[in-house]
Amino acid sequence: MSNQKMVTRTQASLKIAAVRDQLLSDRSTESIAVDAIGGRVLAESIISEVNLPSQNHATMDGYAINSNDKYPLELVDVVFPEDSPRSISPGQAVRISTGAVLPVGADAVLKQEDASVDGKELVGDGISSGTYVYAKGSNVAVGEKLFENGTLLAPKDAILLLDIGYKNVKVRSPFSVGILATGTEIYEGKHEDLDSAMLCGLVASWGGNPTYEGSVPDKYEIVEKRIEELSKKYDVVITTGGTSVGKKDYVVKAISNLGEIHFQGVLVRPGKPITMASIGSSVVFAVPGKPIGAYTVSILFLRPFFVGLERFPTIDAELSCSLKVSREGFEYIVPVVFEKDGERVIPLGHVDSPLQIFDEIFNSSVLSSSTRAVQADGFFIMVNDVEKGSIVKVVPYTAIK
Repeated sequence: MSNQKMVTRTQASLKIAAVRDQLLSDRSTESIAVDAIGGRVLAESIISEVNLPSQNHATMDGYAINSNDKYPLELVDVVFPEDSPRSISPGQAVRISTGAVLPVGADAVLKQEDASVDGKELVGDGISSGTYVYAKGSNVAVGEKLFENGTLLAPKDAILLLDIGYKNVKVRSPFSVGILATGTEIYEGKHEDLDSAMLCGLVASWGGNPTYEGSVPDKYEIVEKRIEELSKKYDVVITTGGTSVGKKDYVVKAISNLGEIHFQGVLVRPGKPITMASIGSSVVFAVPGKPIGAYTVSILFLRPFFVGLERFPTIDAELSCSLKVSREGFEYIVPVVFEKDGERVIPLGHVDSPLQIFDEIFNSSVLSSSTRAVQADGFFIMVNDVEKGSIVKVVPYTAIK
């Protein structure tokens, strides 16, 4: 596989996004209750029709006052969260509980510990407007877009949706996904299928509906026939193995004969042989069989297909050793573990890490097969050599599961 045939990670991502947008526009939709939104993709944008909060609320037990008034102030009322308070005039104040609505005329809350009361006379510290006040519209404003069409929803999103009055939302039907392992050694039970369970779990977490379709041996006619069958049965087909240039690597040839290849190989390591194609109305991802390579390209390329393009959150960390690239022109996905101080990281696979595979030069080929690499805390992307002490941007795996 030559570099001329491969695309960059950005080019691959844009192609994935374009195919995804086209397919989503044709998906059927349904309305579901917000208690069932986890893992579903929105079929509408959500724009708030309300201000949250709808009124000013106290965030502290104390006294609602106008911050421009001079002490002493006259206490005229007590306000609890269930009350609808009357307004106050200049020189007046009310006793207020946390969560209660501020009366009209008040713009701040004097904390109880900072106040002194003698009968109905209140004195206390000077405070500024907005002190201990949850201001009207400060959480959500009318007209604010809170969720984009195509967003993958999580259970936590029910909190905000319910608060702005949504008990049901419109979502797209999930993609049906067939997962097929290739390889005679897997088909004959001589080697464990290390990829399919991982892929089923990832697809389900991204809102897809995965089905494991077993394995096929390295025989071209069987590989092609099975992929063709699955492409007629599922919206998405994911194959593992058979993507390289060996004599028995038939998957890409089969896909090419059956449909249209969007890209074949990406300039990343590990996992560079990943291929994306369309067969009829089905999208096919051919994922390399080495398990860590398969996982790496899955989170980089399959995940955007299901959840959309998004920037990964990163943590700045100091690299505890120098690391060199084995060949220029690639992006290297380097798994790391945090050291005890939580501020430095070491590549998992370096001779000084719990997994000893390489020293100065990052060895993505061997690492791609090392199942222990799943114990990494995250990864950073390396294009050129990186010196010890450099600050690298680590993507925590917990942020992308």
